[in-house]
Amino acid sequence: MKPLKYPWPPLLYIGACVIALLLDDYVVTAPFIDPKGPVALVSGAMIAVGAIAINVWAIQTMMWHYSPKDLRESHHHLVTDGPYRYSRNPIYLGYTLLMVASGLILGNGWLLIAAPIAALLTTLIAIRYEELRLLMRFGVDFERYCQRTRRWI
Repeated sequence: MKPLKYPWPPLLYIGACVIALLLDDYVVTAPFIDPKGPVALVSGAMIAVGAIAINVWAIQTMMWHYSPKDLRESHHHLVTDGPYRYSRNPIYLGYTLLMVASGLILGNGWLLIAAPIAALLTTLIAIRYEELRLLMRFGVDFERYCQRTRRWI
């Protein structure tokens, strides 16, 4: 099975963010966020810090195992420790949480709507494909990992 030709997840999240920002600026502002509210700002900042921490931890864990971050390269080891103990896709989870945090901080409700849509598209376009590749490469070990670890959280 060939690797994905493009880095779809980052492109999906960036595209979703651009669309959400354009909708907020040029179409209609989603009414359910108070952009000047301290609760939204503090919550968004806390979620952003958590999202960045998850991504850094996940990348460090992959580097520790010398596993490629580029989807076009083959994985050398099945990484199941670090944040991968809790989520099979901690980097994508971090992207999604960062979109939610941005929506809260910027007062853009469209980002809050776009985050789960980007996560769903990532699941359909990239994650399922990646999981098939990992299953072919690691077989029973990957099946056991999937049984004990959720795809997202």
